[in-house]
Amino acid sequence: MKKLIIFDLDGTLLNTIADLANATNYALESLKFPTHDMTEYHMMVGNGINRLLELALPEEVRNDTNLQAMRNLFVPYYNDHNADESIPYPGIPQLLAELQAKDVKIGVASNKYQAATEKLVAHYFPAIKFVKVLGQRDGIPPKPDADIVDEIVAAAGVDKDDVLYIGDSGVDMQTALNGKVAACGVTWGFRPRTDLEQYHPQYIVDSVEELHKVLF
Repeated sequence: MKKLIIFDLDGTLLNTIADLANATNYALESLKFPTHDMTEYHMMVGNGINRLLELALPEEVRNDTNLQAMRNLFVPYYNDHNADESIPYPGIPQLLAELQAKDVKIGVASNKYQAATEKLVAHYFPAIKFVKVLGQRDGIPPKPDADIVDEIVAAAGVDKDDVLYIGDSGVDMQTALNGKVAACGVTWGFRPRTDLEQYHPQYIVDSVEELHKVLF
């Protein structure tokens, strides 16, 4: 059994796509730009808020001015509404509780901005004592850069051989590779299985039950 499990957040622990889509569409509509169907956002998320907003804007109006205007609208709206429709994936709260009961250390590594990452984790998993809950922060490169993995591993005080990184996207698999830790891709999130397979993670699972077998 691994001593430290690092989870991605969006698409891995929580289904957050509706709230992300609603906040982005709010910003787009406020600026008189066309909005997107929720299903389109599956391929826009995963690389941080700035990249999400960039992809949501029509290509011909992607500039710093419009991106800043989008962010100014998105962030306060999302701060107020990021738990409206988001929900843990079935079995995830129980899995986290079992890991904690077995003294396995748990961390979160997200490309969501730090304040929202902390708020969502505290809201949905209040009984779990995470080693570190890290989102995207100024001056720290986002995933797939390995800095976020290294920071969590250092806080846990374990060897990288004792770490498993779990995520739903190619960005997550690449993060694990860059961080030199084992990876497990999950298919219940926002990206197709092929997005995971191209990085050849040690495991790919289709359900929390399968993940349980990997972990225990």
